[in-house]
Amino acid sequence: MIVQKMVSSNMSYALLAVPFFILAGLIMNSAGITQQMMRFCDLLLGHKVGGLAQVNVLLSTINGGICGSGAADAAMQCKILVPEMSKRGYPRAFSAAVTAASSLIAPMIPPGVALILYGVMTETSIGKMFVAGIVPGILMCIAEMIVVVIISRKNKYPPSRDHKAPAKEVLLSLKDSIWALIVPIVIIGGLRAGLFTATEGAALIIVVSMLVGFFIYKVLNPKELPGILKEAFRSTSSIMFMILSAVVFGMYLSWARIPQNITAWMLAFTNSPAVFMMIATALLLVFGMFISSTSLLMIMTPLLFPVAQAYGINAVQFGILIILNCAVGSLTPPLGGVMYLVCKMCNVTIVQFVKHVWPFILALIILIGLIMAWPQLTTFLPDLIYN
Repeated sequence: MIVQKMVSSNMSYALLAVPFFILAGLIMNSAGITQQMMRFCDLLLGHKVGGLAQVNVLLSTINGGICGSGAADAAMQCKILVPEMSKRGYPRAFSAAVTAASSLIAPMIPPGVALILYGVMTETSIGKMFVAGIVPGILMCIAEMIVVVIISRKNKYPPSRDHKAPAKEVLLSLKDSIWALIVPIVIIGGLRAGLFTATEGAALIIVVSMLVGFFIYKVLNPKELPGILKEAFRSTSSIMFMILSAVVFGMYLSWARIPQNITAWMLAFTNSPAVFMMIATALLLVFGMFISSTSLLMIMTPLLFPVAQAYGINAVQFGILIILNCAVGSLTPPLGGVMYLVCKMCNVTIVQFVKHVWPFILALIILIGLIMAWPQLTTFLPDLIYN
């Protein structure tokens, strides 16, 4: 019975979007689209205070519409931007902190993998989750840019460009980057219009990415495809294994009636949804110090979602809160997943990293508080578009 349940859970049509979006992101990176985006971001912000650090944040925001994975975005930025930031005089630990913090935006921007997983687990509309992630993702970008500006002014970090780029040059770069910028628009527009499902949209993006790489930018080599497929398989298999483990865990929870017991205990403890959300936030931030963000999402959603429903909390708002909390936890010691990845790739110690990353963590925790206080930050766009 357990084996049958594990197999059937991974046969979900909606889950097929996960490997497709991962593959699409890898193809777009290899197709030169990421490099075009980096040039566009540099032309747009490079002349400002802390130019390259701001480019780092904006690039992660746009890149979220391609890969949808924080770890993938962090790995890419470590290879592309961190060496360049070091050449321009930025401390390597600061570059690592900016890269790690900005990578958390990627899962929030459609088509974020975490948004898909939450939607599948809770039977919440994936289209609504995609739309709900837009405003928090933009707010994360703004909050991190504010932190970058404050730190850069204090430490006098130089801009990457001596002067503002001409408008014509920016527009030409925008034209070259348009393929990456339209991905979220195409996905959300197609889902809302009923033209395709999330899975079909992901398959469409794969085809478009290959056509752009082969025939427009002409940098994608057919010999690279086996390596891309291998990397996509590796990333997908780890996520699917987590899903299998979560299925077994969920069966145990149902058998032991743990969600029902937690719900009864919480309702007896407090009638306030706000108090419950604060308790849930504290738990997620603490557990995020020890468990990877995807694993934490898969473990805690079956536990906390029924309680949130009992309090009448909007499923979309609660999903964004869980995903954001899990992401922030991955920045913190002792075992934060993104923290370890970035420290290893950038060759910085955890102590150096923590010294520079705490302002970003503080800014994101403030944002979590705003989302708890104003649910409209997550529900306004889904209600506007779908209702």
